[in-house]
Amino acid sequence: MPVVHVNVWKGFGEEKTKIVIEGITKVFEDLDIPAHAVEVLVHEIPMSHWGVEGVPASEKFKDIP
Repeated sequence: MPVVHVNVWKGFGEEKTKIVIEGITKVFEDLDIPAHAVEVLVHEIPMSHWGVEGVPASEKFKDIP
């Protein structure tokens, strides 16, 4: 039974999260794994807790809305 963890930045949103869950589940269904056997966990992580190239993403991408 697959368990998929997806890490995204905080603020990703419920609608996008729903789309990710549905899409990942479909990938496994296409591999003949029943949907009831697939678990998808979406973790929203603050940009200040996510490092990119040695600095927090909140600093690296501070000019991106």
